[in-house]
Amino acid sequence: MKERVSMKIRQRTALAALAISTGLVVTMAGCGGSDDGKAESKSTASAKQTSGQDKAEEKPSSSPSSEQTLAEVKTNGITLTVTSAERDQGGFLTLSGKVTNASGKFWNATGWRGDEHELRTNGSSLAGASVVDKAGKKKYLILRDTQGRCLCTKFEGGGVAVGQSADWYGQFPSPPEGTTTVEFQVGDMPPATVEISEGE
Repeated sequence: MKERVSMKIRQRTALAALAISTGLVVTMAGCGGSDDGKAESKSTASAKQTSGQDKAEEKPSSSPSSEQTLAEVKTNGITLTVTSAERDQGGFLTLSGKVTNASGKFWNATGWRGDEHELRTNGSSLAGASVVDKAGKKKYLILRDTQGRCLCTKFEGGGVAVGQSADWYGQFPSPPEGTTTVEFQVGDMPPATVEISEGE
């Protein structure tokens, strides 16, 4: 009788232990699932945050790049700006920039075409412009074709309206490679000293 009671007690103890063990396993599995969910949630949030940072870093800068000014001269409300002076391998020197009219009246560019008889057919243009190589003591006139037409800007309408700007260019024979600066002059504008850059 005692043996039967003892066996029943052992069986109950074993069943109780099994139940407790099973409960612990289920509880641990539940906890593990909960942690995994949190980990996934944290991982997703982190990925979204990183993605947002990447997008912010990829945003292009909204500040516009300003055009370089090599020289600027003024007279009677007219401003001449030189933004490029480039020597190419073909033996030419090309200058370009802007002319702005703040004189309060229409500016007629006929005074820039030069006094030479063959240049008169160029109308309002930079035909009378020149560059001076002070180191080499040489003056270079603007290039022109056999008909006397300059390789330069011809201003539409004869000039520039009040408060307006116009782009210009002029092409000259290139000074020697040792010459790094020249003086550009046109019409009654003061000389503008510009540094030459090497083109292709």
